Amino acid sequence: MSMTATPALKTSPAAGVENLAALTRPDFPLLAQTACLGQPLIYLDYAATSQKPTAVLEALQQYYGHDNANVHRGAHQLSARATEGFEGARQTTARFVGAASAREIVFTRNASEAINLVARSWGEANLHPGDEVLLTLMEHHSNLVPWQLLAARTGCVLRHAGLTPSGELDLDDLRSKLSDRTRLVSLVQVSNTLGCLNPIGDVVALAHGAGALVLVDACQSLPHLPVDVQQLGCDFLVGSSHKLCGPTGMGLLWAREALLDAMPPFLGGGEMIQDVYLDHSSWADLPHKFEAGTPAIGEAIGMGAALDYIKALGLERIQAWEQLLTRRLFERLQAIEGVKILGPTPDQQPHRGALAAFSVDGLHANDIAALLDSAGICIRSGHHCTQPLHRHYGLSATARASLSFTTTPEEIDRFADELAGAICFLREHS
Repeated sequence: MSMTATPALKTSPAAGVENLAALTRPDFPLLAQTACLGQPLIYLDYAATSQKPTAVLEALQQYYGHDNANVHRGAHQLSARATEGFEGARQTTARFVGAASAREIVFTRNASEAINLVARSWGEANLHPGDEVLLTLMEHHSNLVPWQLLAARTGCVLRHAGLTPSGELDLDDLRSKLSDRTRLVSLVQVSNTLGCLNPIGDVVALAHGAGALVLVDACQSLPHLPVDVQQLGCDFLVGSSHKLCGPTGMGLLWAREALLDAMPPFLGGGEMIQDVYLDHSSWADLPHKFEAGTPAIGEAIGMGAALDYIKALGLERIQAWEQLLTRRLFERLQAIEGVKILGPTPDQQPHRGALAAFSVDGLHANDIAALLDSAGICIRSGHHCTQPLHRHYGLSATARASLSFTTTPEEIDRFADELAGAICFLREHS
């Protein structure tokens, strides 16, 4: 592919912001590998999943190599150590999101399951025909499909707030769609496609004023900026370990304790019970009422190690470094002819997410991603589980580059150079 000269940039890695990539790269062994033809591997797909630091890999090895046992049920020393690690991870998670108590943290397989839990348990117990759930046009499928299934079961009605021309939440439209029939507002904090940071505090004030609860999908915000459920004022919040430098197969639901107390169990089986008789059962205390069966013990311990790692770095430092990287990413993409980026620019929204989903006139995102992969650069292509949003823009797919605190400015520059070369190659051969 042909290469283009790097343009003069407004941003600089020496702009008074700490270079976290230089500090953290040695902690991530995967990032040290080379790709095809001996080129350095460049990973720009953090919005899909994060890479894992050595501290997480060691925590998993420690559990499976030394402490492996089932939790809560055994009197022996291995079970005691496993339980201590598992419940310690719950305490770590509670502190990470600002929960009032670890009783408010329910471990799930992922954020999708956490939303399904709320829809099944709280939704079926509280929603009736004609009640409304207000979503937004930018939601991930995980925050659309569970509510569609709930609407089919209960007769509740789904409404959707729209977007501004810049690709941000239209707060006026959301306000206009709130009514005395609205029971829940469920929305993403940071869009995985638009990158916009939604004004959760304003949404909470409006929703609570209308008598509705608020669920926040924080999958794209928890790894990148400080999130405190007490400050947000929301009622439910979900997150995903694998986007937080932790293992896959582990997610979290935070909810106010009074809500969890009132909600019926999500799944039945072992662990979530207090007493079982042939014809009825009683439930365990929070949060175990919602955790049927043997949990993902090692994954929870790994997530706890990941959250400790992120907390030690400091989310304010992470956010500052990633904002600098995001500005550089936008400057480089905006300089390439034919590239159209979805969502607000860093000038329009300085605290936007560290990603850019874009289309290129006349080219398919999959072809662009394939050529970049041949150069050792990993990005995402497709609809990013936001098909309704893509239809809104008249697109079947976009390419997406997403960043982390381990990303370097040099990686962004090489990505942009290779992208420009890939675009030229595809146009010449189309």
